[in-house]
Amino acid sequence: MELVAVVSLGFLFGVLCLFGSFREARRWRLLDGLPTSKTTGVFIGLVELEGEAECGQPLVSYLAEEASVYYSWAVSEKWERTIVETTTDSQGKQQTRTRKESGWKKVAGGTEMVPFYLRDECGAVLVRPEGAEVQATSVFSQECGPSDPLYYGKCGSPAIADSVGRRQFSEEAIRLQERVFLVGQAREREDIVAPEIAKDSHAPVFLIGTKREKAVVFGMKWRRNGWVFLGLVLSVAPLFFLGNSLGFSAAQAWGLCGGGALVYLGFWGISWVWVVYNSLVDLRQRVRQGWAQIDVLLKRRFDLVPNLVQVVKGYAGHEGEAQCELAGLRAAGAGSDFYAPAAGRLVAVAESYPELKANEMFLKLQKELADTEDRIGLARGYYNEIATHFNTRKQVFPDSMVAGMAGMRDFSFWEQ
Repeated sequence: MELVAVVSLGFLFGVLCLFGSFREARRWRLLDGLPTSKTTGVFIGLVELEGEAECGQPLVSYLAEEASVYYSWAVSEKWERTIVETTTDSQGKQQTRTRKESGWKKVAGGTEMVPFYLRDECGAVLVRPEGAEVQATSVFSQECGPSDPLYYGKCGSPAIADSVGRRQFSEEAIRLQERVFLVGQAREREDIVAPEIAKDSHAPVFLIGTKREKAVVFGMKWRRNGWVFLGLVLSVAPLFFLGNSLGFSAAQAWGLCGGGALVYLGFWGISWVWVVYNSLVDLRQRVRQGWAQIDVLLKRRFDLVPNLVQVVKGYAGHEGEAQCELAGLRAAGAGSDFYAPAAGRLVAVAESYPELKANEMFLKLQKELADTEDRIGLARGYYNEIATHFNTRKQVFPDSMVAGMAGMRDFSFWEQ
């Protein structure tokens, strides 16, 4: 019965390892499924970026004293003690033995970060790192004793119990101008017409690191493979010992292990299809979100132009030529996506009326229209980029098999 319990426990831990592999596979496919955008192409939704960290008022890291936008430091103190154990054997005799224990205990530490800009060759985007999973660069690591000024200079904590007088100082940071890889949720800023990257409770990942994308994805793949292998061993190995205890021959015991491995790999195969399908569905939803955002902005533009027409009309009501121009602008409203040239002609009409150009209402509406055009440009760029990536992923083996079974279709592109 004890061996059966061990087999059951091994299978349970194998299932838990399988879930661990699911998590890493999902994160890996999420990063692999996101195109690396330029900062000018960032709009709304989950995005992936690479660039340099910039900040007008950077931090100074605590230990290395380097200009940075994020740093986290820690001080650990070594302890060591002797344990005396007394045991009594079956004959009532007492035996005493001693053993030593040692380890490190954190005695001080801290983390600080500031909003910063991630800049690439096309522009910059604001990043608010609060709540992100940060994978920073090690910038300081030193072990010392009480005679070193660092020992008490950077950590005034009193000695812990059983201290041996050794402290380990370590710090990691994202330094100014350092290359940064970022995956996070983009949203519109409240102060200006521009995006920003910040924590979102609905976003599947918010990662800021100094490693390149290939290194991050490579680490996730290895962790996924490690979880799968560990789960396979924990699930199958106890079956060999169970077979031996039941009097099976070596061949029969190995056959039992093979059957268990097939069952485990069968579960893994089902989970793989599930992960691939969900990743494609998630990518498809982001494409649809990009399309819907363009529609929202086109509707906004459609509503703004008639207001501008009314303002211009109030100043140009007595001009026959201007009336013809305004009638043409209203006719152009039949197709909202053709308002861009219409808006340009509207501004040209306004040039003929100096008083109109200084009108507060006209200037406000003109600015809103210009901002809307900027938003539309960003939204179109994001949609075309994510649609291209979805179409590519859908045609690459083995994702193409899952996409074919699910009946997923390519998305068309939005013409500029």
